[in-house]
Amino acid sequence: MLQIATQQGVDKVFDMPNTDPPICYRKDVEERLKLVPKDEEGRYFLYMGVTTNEAQLKEAVRCYDVFPEVVGLKMFAGSSTGNLLVAEEEEQREVYLRLADMSYVGVLAVHCEKESEMDNSAWDPENPISHCRARPKRAEIASVNDQIRFALDAEFEGNLHICHVTCAESVDAVNAAKKENLRITCGVTPHHARWDSGMMHTVPASLGVIYKMNPPLRCREDVKRLQKRIGGGKVDILESDHAPHGEEKLHPKDPSKPPSGYPSLHEYANTLNILRANGMTEELIDAMTYYNIKKAFSPKVA
Repeated sequence: MLQIATQQGVDKVFDMPNTDPPICYRKDVEERLKLVPKDEEGRYFLYMGVTTNEAQLKEAVRCYDVFPEVVGLKMFAGSSTGNLLVAEEEEQREVYLRLADMSYVGVLAVHCEKESEMDNSAWDPENPISHCRARPKRAEIASVNDQIRFALDAEFEGNLHICHVTCAESVDAVNAAKKENLRITCGVTPHHARWDSGMMHTVPASLGVIYKMNPPLRCREDVKRLQKRIGGGKVDILESDHAPHGEEKLHPKDPSKPPSGYPSLHEYANTLNILRANGMTEELIDAMTYYNIKKAFSPKVA
């Protein structure tokens, strides 16, 4: 992954905790860091996973304080790869209250998709675009609004980061929350910024699963509206959400459950070139790829 990052002009990598096993405790951090080549130290960072277990959450905060490489905490408010789901509203609210009680001021990154707004019965592995119907944008929008409300109610002083937004409504909610003095940022991925759900209409249809991801690709109109927000400087960070799935997407162990995610770090440099070609200034690109990240993740990242 670090080699791909170098090829794409990406200097630092923030690894996600929904691995096997997940990164939840100190021992998991220590084992993960053993895998980092010595000459790559200082480039590799990782998130700690968030669960409903209070003792685990306390240990995650301690790891943030102790390990320079732990860049923040990650909560999955919607199901995705792995088993780090914190699904219930009251459980999510409790996370913010506990973090506020612990005086945690680092980043809490959140995967926002509200389970009650999803319809898993709509998923048909023979028709991959059905994934977009099973996880509609209203699930994301509702979850983004939930996280903002919980953070404000708890007087959370950390930086709430909404990962991989896919629609203008999510971006607008984040920017409205900034006016309420909430420390909040949002990120967009190369695939959500450029591609739409039509990518899943391929021949043969089974290949559409290559573009299955959480949250899903949106319709062309939603992508156009998101692109306007990006061009207007309303999105803080360009993030890859790199998911290195390969052969297992087309030949999963369970044909009804192909993994979600796309190896979009490969698209990072090309996406920047496309943004430039579409008139984005170097000042805004620098903000999305460096300065906003530095501000949100300070003092971990310089």
